[in-house]
Amino acid sequence: MDALTTNDTPVALMSEKAVWSSLENVKDPEIPVLSVIDMGIIYKVEVSDSSVECTITMTPTFVGCPAIDIMKKSVHDEVAKLGFATVHVIVDFENTWTSDRMSEEAKRKLEKFGLAPPAVISGELTEEQLNNVRCPHCGSTDTTLRSAFGSTLCRAIRFCFACKQGFEQFKPV
Repeated sequence: MDALTTNDTPVALMSEKAVWSSLENVKDPEIPVLSVIDMGIIYKVEVSDSSVECTITMTPTFVGCPAIDIMKKSVHDEVAKLGFATVHVIVDFENTWTSDRMSEEAKRKLEKFGLAPPAVISGELTEEQLNNVRCPHCGSTDTTLRSAFGSTLCRAIRFCFACKQGFEQFKPV
């Protein structure tokens, strides 16, 4: 925790910045190249005026996400390393996560990892948006959906006719 500073920045603001920075170390257990920050899962960090207590609010990608408890514990443990006396991690099911909360960097990391990133959804999700998926192996959009159900709730299985490779796509939500 940044308890001492050499400028006029309040301690709580310095600590909040340190929390956000430390959360980059917490990886999604299902997609280990992405942090909870990349995913847009963390949306609020509050540090008490005395900088002894921190509350992190997160939302799961899917209500039934099996990794949410693991992420919650990882978030708690990582922030506790900063020296807070108390760390609260709140899982908020009221604020709905969408794939549009993912950073552009997250989408590049997904593609490099071999997962097609989700399309940006403006308004209502259309069939054209669902079918215009670029293969992460060769870049072709000559792909088709093989199964709406992949290895996790947030993935679908697709096939590329250009390179003849199967691949998973992170579903747009």
